[in-house]
Amino acid sequence: MRLAGKRAVVTGGRQGIGRAIVEAFLSEGAAVLTCGRGAAADDLPHGARWIRADVSDPADAARLIAAAGAPDILVNNAGVQIEKTVTDSTDADWEQVIGTNCRGVFNCCRAAIPVMPRGGSIINIGSISGHVADPSMALYNASKAFVHGLTRSIAVDHGPKLRCNAICPGWIETGMLEAGLALASDPARARQDALARHPVRRFGRPQDVAALAVWLASDEAGFATGQLFTLDGGLTAASPLQPGLS
Repeated sequence: MRLAGKRAVVTGGRQGIGRAIVEAFLSEGAAVLTCGRGAAADDLPHGARWIRADVSDPADAARLIAAAGAPDILVNNAGVQIEKTVTDSTDADWEQVIGTNCRGVFNCCRAAIPVMPRGGSIINIGSISGHVADPSMALYNASKAFVHGLTRSIAVDHGPKLRCNAICPGWIETGMLEAGLALASDPARARQDALARHPVRRFGRPQDVAALAVWLASDEAGFATGQLFTLDGGLTAASPLQPGLS
C-alpha cells in the first residue's frame, strides 16, 4: 500500500496505459479520480471516480483538479496520435494533437501545482517518440518532445515542493501501436521486425508503465525529479543492425 492516504488524478483513464495506472494506484491504496471526454466506461474499476473533462480546455482542467481537492499525485496520460507527415497535417490535426498532448498537460499542471501538498508528484507520459522520430508521426513526435521539456522545467521551477518526472514508453500494446504498424506495407512483417529489435522480445504492456508510475508516485522515489524514464524493452539501446535481420 505504497500510496495509502494519497489522492491521485489520472487523465485519460478509460483504457490502455491510463486504465492500468488507475488500477495500479487503487491497488496501492490511493483515492483515484480519472477523466475523459466521454462517459465513464461501464467497467470502470471499483473505487475510481470519473469526471467528464477535456483537458485541452483550461476551464475543464481547472474543474478536474478542483474536483480532486488538493491531489498529491497528477498523472498526465491523456494523449492523441495522428499518423501524418508535416505536409499532410491540417490545422485541425494540429489543434487535436497539440491541444491534448501539449496544452492539456500544461493546463493540468498549471491548475494542480498551486494546490498540491508539499511532497507531491507529477508524472507526465512522454514517449521515446520525443527522442527518436517515428515516421509519419510529425505532430505526435513534436508533442512528446514538448512534454519532456515541460517536465524538466516544472522540476526545476517548483522543487522542492513537488517532484516532476516523465515516463517515456516505447511500443506498448495499445491501439496506438496497432495504428503505427498499420502504416507499413506489410504490417505482419513489420510486427515481427519490431519484436526482433526488442532485446526482451516482446512489446510492452500497459501494466509495465503502471508499475513505474506507482514507484514515481510513491515516497520511495523521493530523490527522482526532472528525469525522463525510458521504458522500451531495450529498443533504443540497440544498433539498427540486428542479428537475423540482415
